[in-house]
Amino acid sequence: MLVGLAILVAPGCGPSGEGAKTDPEKGADAELLNAALGEELELLHGYTRAVPGLSGESQAVARRFRGHQQEYVDAITKALRGLGAEVEAEPALAKWAAGEARADLLARLYRLEGDVLIADLDAVPLLNTAAPRTLAASLAAGHAAHRVVLRRALGVPAAELAPEAFDSGEEPLPAAGR
Repeated sequence: MLVGLAILVAPGCGPSGEGAKTDPEKGADAELLNAALGEELELLHGYTRAVPGLSGESQAVARRFRGHQQEYVDAITKALRGLGAEVEAEPALAKWAAGEARADLLARLYRLEGDVLIADLDAVPLLNTAAPRTLAASLAAGHAAHRVVLRRALGVPAAELAPEAFDSGEEPLPAAGR
């Protein structure tokens, strides 16, 4: 799915020579995309750090979502190139303690997914060009889906898996998932 979106994003960003350095709208979009890329890289780092501390189905989910994160990073990078912009993002690379409990790892990933979801949702109306706007919306949908799966992995009852009709990324885990 993201491969097709990445193909859509790059050509939709305009002809070369009219990139982010000379077009203020593309420059503003590049800033937002670089911020999003930093968030995605942080979450990629989180999944990379969490996978060894998990086992069974939780580890399989984390591995799959780590793969999604890499696809998200690649799609944003292609979108930045399509805007004629430099990739300038760097993750904060939060510390992850060795031996963290499974539930703590999953809850931390859930919170990070929420932070990225909030950032993606906030970016959508601020982006000037259609292709990056579509990408941000697609990323938000992916992160909302990840949060549902993480809620399930944390033991949240099926009736409470979808936090709200419109997941803003701010919904905390119910007591059953803590």
